[in-house]
Amino acid sequence: MPDKSSSHTGPMSAAELAAHRLFPHIDRRLALHLIAIHEQTPRLARLKASHRKWLMTQSLYALTLERTEEDPHSGLSASRLVEIATSIGAVSHNTARAFLQELLSYKFLMEIPSPHDKRLRLLDTTEASRKAMTGWFMGHMDCLDELDNGGRHARCAANDRIFRAAQPRAARRLIENPLWRYPAESINSFLQSELGGMILHEIISRIDDFTPQDGKVIVGPSSVAELAARYFISVTNLRRMFRKAETSGLMGWSVTSEQRVLWLSGAFLDDYFLWQAQKFAALDEAYCWAVQNVDLDSHSTADGCESDPAGPPQHAVAAR
Repeated sequence: MPDKSSSHTGPMSAAELAAHRLFPHIDRRLALHLIAIHEQTPRLARLKASHRKWLMTQSLYALTLERTEEDPHSGLSASRLVEIATSIGAVSHNTARAFLQELLSYKFLMEIPSPHDKRLRLLDTTEASRKAMTGWFMGHMDCLDELDNGGRHARCAANDRIFRAAQPRAARRLIENPLWRYPAESINSFLQSELGGMILHEIISRIDDFTPQDGKVIVGPSSVAELAARYFISVTNLRRMFRKAETSGLMGWSVTSEQRVLWLSGAFLDDYFLWQAQKFAALDEAYCWAVQNVDLDSHSTADGCESDPAGPPQHAVAAR
């Protein structure tokens, strides 16, 4: 396993990432990064804070990046998003349309004219949503660089075509990956709930030492009421998220005379980090594919990135 002093030697697998001794620490760093994005754009963050909405958000963003002037059927439209969202089992037809309307109402999407058919209602991202998605992607590149000094962040910052090529590819791979699409039961009650993903990021961000003591990793002083107030969730809904993990012995509170200290089991963290590793691995592979296949200013091989013999996917999200 490469350490931080080594150069990037190709995309890392999810298993390699999850086993890396520094992975919990880069996931904590990512959690802090995503919490900052949430605080900057809370309305946008809420619109992608459940796993199902995450799947829709990544899909629709990929469709906007895949739009070409030559292909009148490319790009994002309401019907295409509904078709994808329902085909992958993310949400119902009506929920997908309602979600799209929310994005339009809050100006995270906008209508654009179709060069081929004025009756066609095409949609595109706005500056606010582009900034948030780019920040999300770059945060992952920065964290991956912590593992191997791979230079991903700098390369992506120098050429935004890498991001534009990598995001649709990573989205497709994650949507098609059952380990990502169907999270382990231990964490699923959080991920299927509104803002449950942010609650998990908040919990991870509070851990200073990931070494289990008697099978428990200490999070620190926390309460359901405090977390609910921070993320504007009802206490009842948040307790529902915690209940399954608590009754399964996967998390709980050690109560002293002064405070309640939250702890997580090693099994809970193993499931969570393996799930997160799926995303990091997909992004790393997509980054490597992009620097090999995008027409960059320099045609030299990107440092440490091996080519993918499978070649580029056609319409990465739509082709399933």
